[in-house]
Amino acid sequence: MVYAAKKFINNPNGYSFPYNRNRKLHFLEIEVAVHSTGFGFADVVTEFIEGLVETFPGLQYLDGFPEVKVVLRADVSAEKYDKVAVISGGGSGHEPAHAGYVGEGMLTAAICGDVFASPPVDSILAGIRAVTGPQGCLLIVKNYTGDRLNFGLAAEQAKSEGYKVETVIVGEDCALPPPRGIAGRRGLAGTVLVHKVAGAAAAAGLSLEKVAAEAKCASEMVGTMGVALSVCTLPGQVTSDRLGQEKMELGLGIHGEPGAAVVDVQPVDVVVSHVLQQILSPETNYVPITRGNRVVLMVNGLGGTPLMELMIAAGKAVPKLQLEFGLAVDRVYTGLFMTSLDMAGFSISIMKADQSILDRLDAPTKAPNWPVGTDGNRPPAKIPVPIPPSRSAKSAESQARPKELSQQGRVFEAAIQAAATVIISLKDSLNEWDGKVGDGDCGSTMHRGATAILEDMKHYYPLNDAAETVNEIGASISRAMGGTSGIIYNLLCKAAYAELKANTESEVTPKYCEIMLLECGWYCNGHILVITQASLESSGSKALKSSIASVSKYGGATAGYRTMLDALIPASQVLEEKLSAGEDPICAFILSAEAATKGAESTIQMQAQAGRSSYVSAEMLATVPDPGAIAAAGWYSAAARAVKEQYQGSS
Repeated sequence: MVYAAKKFINNPNGYSFPYNRNRKLHFLEIEVAVHSTGFGFADVVTEFIEGLVETFPGLQYLDGFPEVKVVLRADVSAEKYDKVAVISGGGSGHEPAHAGYVGEGMLTAAICGDVFASPPVDSILAGIRAVTGPQGCLLIVKNYTGDRLNFGLAAEQAKSEGYKVETVIVGEDCALPPPRGIAGRRGLAGTVLVHKVAGAAAAAGLSLEKVAAEAKCASEMVGTMGVALSVCTLPGQVTSDRLGQEKMELGLGIHGEPGAAVVDVQPVDVVVSHVLQQILSPETNYVPITRGNRVVLMVNGLGGTPLMELMIAAGKAVPKLQLEFGLAVDRVYTGLFMTSLDMAGFSISIMKADQSILDRLDAPTKAPNWPVGTDGNRPPAKIPVPIPPSRSAKSAESQARPKELSQQGRVFEAAIQAAATVIISLKDSLNEWDGKVGDGDCGSTMHRGATAILEDMKHYYPLNDAAETVNEIGASISRAMGGTSGIIYNLLCKAAYAELKANTESEVTPKYCEIMLLECGWYCNGHILVITQASLESSGSKALKSSIASVSKYGGATAGYRTMLDALIPASQVLEEKLSAGEDPICAFILSAEAATKGAESTIQMQAQAGRSSYVSAEMLATVPDPGAIAAAGWYSAAARAVKEQYQGSS
């Protein structure tokens, strides 16, 4: 099909606008400020629509723009359309609602008002006239006074012109007590589910009366409640401070209108439990849902909440619905469906769903912002993690912690314990430093690795065997630590393991034994290897050098790059130097730890040449040391001290 040309009103000129750099502004605020200076005309809603139709070729808007802000299917014209037209709309600022749901199988047209303002009657009438054929049209209206009045007047005018028009009002808010006045319950994100049911019914060729009946039934089966951590900011206006930093509002409206209560911020599982209880409360009887029913869950972001947090809320809601309320959750929709500009928070909608409702929700649609649903009969969410061949090939006995530790094993355990404990204590400081020069998660990532190592050491580490313990530490790191840090530390352990394994065949004679401290990297530091004096340098010092070489080879960093190697390289050099000079191994280890600390502290004077820090200005880097280097020096020094204490205590 050849689409008619799109209609545009463009501002060809670009302008710069001086604004207060001491306060961060949204692009919308800057846009409003630019065009309020008299240099040209545009408003955020018209520019949103222009971007929308450029992004999705199946959409158009009516000529008459910008006064008439109507988005419609490009393949529909009133003269030729032989199905019921489904029309909705309202104030803008709730995107993707409603224009994002225009498409075959959902809305035929969406009428856009200004931000948080009902669209004018003339715009609604223009939309009705543009897409309504002989089968008539259904207006789906959220329950707000302005929307009801304007859509109602437009409907009556259209009827007087000979159009067949039906109207369904959606008011599914469950936050407030049952209203006593005429305002009624507010229309929220559950309206989008009604859009989908009605659009699918219309696409199936049902009559206007039947489409309206299905939409009305769907509206009575859904309940919604929202929770906000902030109020929204209207374009061009200052941010409200009505909600404090540690407060949240239950039932805050999508236009920022007050909700049911302002309370202290609570954990997400507590918040989700409260919302579900409010929606499904038998006392208020907002929705006719009882134990054993099938339901659809929608977790909707209000505009300023990351998708990760929405998924967390969904993950809390599903098992609560299943176990606490005895409901079968057949579909879960999570994302942005009906927002409130930049409001931080989410809403939860629950719809009672029989097979007919599910069929409507699953029916195909070309609406750009409707997600693809998944069948509720899905396999278990969790399956066992495959066991690596290296571990599965070993006997259970060889993987287990020894029942009795040798002296070497006890020293080994103390060193690992000390190193991991220091990393856990450094979590907040590392995150703070990394927040200035990286992505702010260095401490959290290292904390996960340290915690995993301490836990695995209780069961799996063959502490009497240095090489195999190093290998198991690498496995713990690989499992628990993500990101670049996890890879680097795993490389350290793998290289050290290979070097140790190659030396385990050396003849070991207790008569000529010396305690060797293997600083193989990170929590591998302090691993004790009993070897002959002749093989001292070729085992411990060589393993550390091999580990550093491996990281440098694959990561590209070396001394002076402002990385963890700026702690480990000086340590390796001092260790090799002192051992070659015949220094006592314990003393050599302590001196090398001091070198690691000095090297880490020197990174504050370095310009980063690797990792995310390489994108940070020299001025910012000069305020903090490299978090990775500080972490490396921390565990290295802790292990050295632990080893010294162990041998002093046993002597």
